[in-house]
Amino acid sequence: MERINDTLKRLAGNENFQKRFQQMRNGILNDPEIKAFLTENEEELGPEVIEKNLSKLYEYSNQSKECNKCDSLEGCINIMKGYHPQLVVSRGSLEVHYDKCPRKIMDDEKRKNEKLIQSLYVPKDILKASFDDMDTDKERTDAIGKALGFVLRYSENQTTKGLYLYGQFGVGKSYLLGAIANELAQKNIRSMIVYVPELFRELKSSIGDSTLNEKLEAIKKEPILMLDDIGAETMSSWVRDEILGPILQYRMLDNLPTLFTSNMDFDGLEHHLTYSQRGEEEKLKARRIMERIKYLAEPVYVNGRNRRN
Repeated sequence: MERINDTLKRLAGNENFQKRFQQMRNGILNDPEIKAFLTENEEELGPEVIEKNLSKLYEYSNQSKECNKCDSLEGCINIMKGYHPQLVVSRGSLEVHYDKCPRKIMDDEKRKNEKLIQSLYVPKDILKASFDDMDTDKERTDAIGKALGFVLRYSENQTTKGLYLYGQFGVGKSYLLGAIANELAQKNIRSMIVYVPELFRELKSSIGDSTLNEKLEAIKKEPILMLDDIGAETMSSWVRDEILGPILQYRMLDNLPTLFTSNMDFDGLEHHLTYSQRGEEEKLKARRIMERIKYLAEPVYVNGRNRRN
């Protein structure tokens, strides 16, 4: 087998190889970015240093910078996906350093924000909701304004009253919760969105594996809790008095912001809470729950067309 040094010597004497090498060298040194860099650092980088580091200049010139050669982060052409090269002079020599590209920075920020939004049984489109993509028709102007107002008012050091978003099916109540959560995440504020009927089902099943108290404590103490579609659950005395009541009581005493969506207004929800699935009528207990909800959240009517049709 031919040794590498012998191979290089043989190639160096090959006329075609020399011609191709010279063309490649000229292409590298005539690259506008490289020319500008070498001119800026000409005092430190003499001809010998440049010749010695042609491979590094080649590495730099053939990659995408500022995502200019890539259609997406997944389609990144660089050696390190999501990182673009920077030429650096270090102790009289050339080095290629890699920094996060703009798309990688945006993707990392998005993933960080997603981690700040915890969710249980909430559709993915709700978790991607944004005020920027929201239809601002006249019927929903007030509700959107109140939702944005909550984000602007919220502070960990002061009491911020939540929102009780109610209206017909498909008008965008849950989408508003998702938009609020994403806006808060951009301010590094954690929140949790929970689909109420599934939450209650899970908590009921947790009695068997002894995890009920642990899960209940975690939900009670969330910095910002969003209860989606309250009133859609099958009501029982246990759910109302042992689950919903303690959650709301804890959050009321600790002034923890709580937001709700529902197809029912306050009167409708109180009626729903009054009657259990067994037909029991308990007006006083339902009224206690409603007093906590009214303390925690301002009612906001969400109007408009059904966007699910």
